[in-house]
Amino acid sequence: MAAGSPLVSSDLVQIDLVPKRPAPKPEWLRARAPMGDNYHDLKKLARSLNLHTVCESAQCPNIGECWHHKTATFMMLGNTCTRRCGFCAVPKGRPDAIDFDEPRRVAEAVAQLGLKFAVITSVNRDDDIVGGARAFVMVIEEIRRQAPGCQVEVLIPDFQGNEEAIRMVVEARPEILNHNTESVPRLYRVVRSGARYERTLRLLEYAKEIEPKTVTKSGVMVGLGEEMGELLQVYRDLAGVGVNVLTIGQYLRPSKDHLPIARYYTPDEFAFMKQEALGMGFRHVESGPLVRSSYHAHEQADAAESNGVRVVM
Repeated sequence: MAAGSPLVSSDLVQIDLVPKRPAPKPEWLRARAPMGDNYHDLKKLARSLNLHTVCESAQCPNIGECWHHKTATFMMLGNTCTRRCGFCAVPKGRPDAIDFDEPRRVAEAVAQLGLKFAVITSVNRDDDIVGGARAFVMVIEEIRRQAPGCQVEVLIPDFQGNEEAIRMVVEARPEILNHNTESVPRLYRVVRSGARYERTLRLLEYAKEIEPKTVTKSGVMVGLGEEMGELLQVYRDLAGVGVNVLTIGQYLRPSKDHLPIARYYTPDEFAFMKQEALGMGFRHVESGPLVRSSYHAHEQADAAESNGVRVVM
């Protein structure tokens, strides 16, 4: 502005000195606090066997409901991830060596709890990809031995696209093979450190090539800054590689050090996405604010089977 020229309102820059408060959490995102005997018993059992659950490590909002019904997702390969995804609450860093006795202990917990459906996941172990796959094979075999009749869902990392590792797990014949897509391609670099959208699609496609009867599953988070059109394209891509089960849930920020929430989706929007996805050919879709990948996992397996996809043993 030239000296002596009058100051007009358009020249002023408004500075808000009061920090903005985060938008309040909608009523539909309020989950019950964990409590009850089953919750405490499962927690005690996990501690006694030196096991981790993703329910705790990832701060899942459904921990109270699921643990009350003796449903938990066990997390193998330690509690330290080799990747630094912007959404995830699991600790990051350099992990210890893989504990190959852990699959036996996970199966022992499954047997003691009398589970009919077990969900097993893991941190990323980019330091030992084949070793991580071997641990998944071992836990499937151990659950078959210690808890015969229990169905198994494995939620696997991408193994950096290593086909040997993927084949090992698929040929162990879990009832459901799950690998989460998490977000839209435009946001992958920020949301999923070290992952590639095309690699995720290829993993799910390759699993079907190895064993066409394998029930495949993937999950997507919303609220990270994506557009509805981008989400619908992701669902089309997943349907295009034969994925049978899709889960869609609201991203919730674990801490101020994680990616911010761009917005909260409404229950009507979740219902819309479910109907659109079902029209693309998925056998079962779980879509809701508090939905997480293993939420109602047993019902998802039953729905996939009743819709013409045989859960293989």
